[in-house]
Amino acid sequence: MRTLFVSTLTAACAATAITLAGCGGSGETADGTGTLRVALTDAPACGYDAVNVTIERVRVHQSSGAGDNDAGWTDLVVSPRRRVDLLSLTNGVLAELGETPLPAGRYTQLRLVLADNGNGAPLANSVVPSGGREVALTTPSAQQSGLKLNVNIDVGANQIADVVLDFDACKSIVRRGNSGQYNLKPVVTVIPRITDVGRIEGYVDPSIAATARVSAQAAGEPVKATPPDPLTGKFVLYPVPVGSYTLVLTHPTRATAAITGVPVMAAAAPTIVGAASAPLLPPAAASAPRTVTGTVTTTPPASASVRALQTLATTPNPTSIEVAWTAADDTDGTFSLQLPLATPVWAGYAATPPALAFNADNAATGLYSVEATSGGATKSQSIDARAAVPPLLFAFP
Repeated sequence: MRTLFVSTLTAACAATAITLAGCGGSGETADGTGTLRVALTDAPACGYDAVNVTIERVRVHQSSGAGDNDAGWTDLVVSPRRRVDLLSLTNGVLAELGETPLPAGRYTQLRLVLADNGNGAPLANSVVPSGGREVALTTPSAQQSGLKLNVNIDVGANQIADVVLDFDACKSIVRRGNSGQYNLKPVVTVIPRITDVGRIEGYVDPSIAATARVSAQAAGEPVKATPPDPLTGKFVLYPVPVGSYTLVLTHPTRATAAITGVPVMAAAAPTIVGAASAPLLPPAAASAPRTVTGTVTTTPPASASVRALQTLATTPNPTSIEVAWTAADDTDGTFSLQLPLATPVWAGYAATPPALAFNADNAATGLYSVEATSGGATKSQSIDARAAVPPLLFAFP
């Protein structure tokens, strides 16, 4: 049995406790009993035909420092254990894991417990690279503690703490050199599923839907992402915390498109961006994306991720968006990004547009900030991808 520490990465929720019911913020146990209800969803994956995990239980504790065998754990047991292909949980689809009673109070540690891979078929936890064969996922035990981040979940007496675990398969699978093996390093966002979340719906043109990616971003941080339906082009971003977002559409043969000021409101109709009669279709790119490679070195060896940001300067307020993301190889730290050379375009959100009129941001063409992150530290380099870019090096002491 693998116990995986869950990280909370939602930009819109990072600064505050996730208050699911009640108020008690003191950390003391309240009188009475509440209920924990948990569901699972996924962001889009990169280069995989399937990402399977088998879930045995979800554990919560009021102490962020509690060990495996300490008293005070409450377990939501998934019985029978459930094998889920994460790639089936996009476009607003949720897998309900169940609910369990627990003492009211604040919970500051949450763990997702997966089954071990045995010798039988099917494998409990596995990945199928696009066009390849199924490979078992491994979680190096020496690195499990490095995945731990605390949560703040307030559970009120006689109330339901309703949360979604947004499992980002793309960011959770890391290649191990040329071994043909993959490490599972879960990146999971904990999102409250009550009145403070909403949804964004819309359409991209069916001609590009199969390889497009849509994300809702806040200050350059994706909060929720999904691939559109490959046949109809419809996309659903849910759950999304209440707020204002930039909707970003990326595609390998199209310009990056951004729609700014997209509102998400609770207990309201979905925010619509791109109707079926007027789907989103950014301009075609005149040239192929630029391949940017490099290496991240860490002492001692540690996991690292790399992403490319682009700043749209002609929007009403300069807007930073994430265009590409990848994990550095777990063995040698190498990485590769595909960065569009087409001029990015943007439009302001309008509630009932016949079709969005995109503006070209010529000043941003080919210009990126490439960021590497490891162990909580981040380093960045500015590049101009209109010409060949020498291999980048990010060194972390």
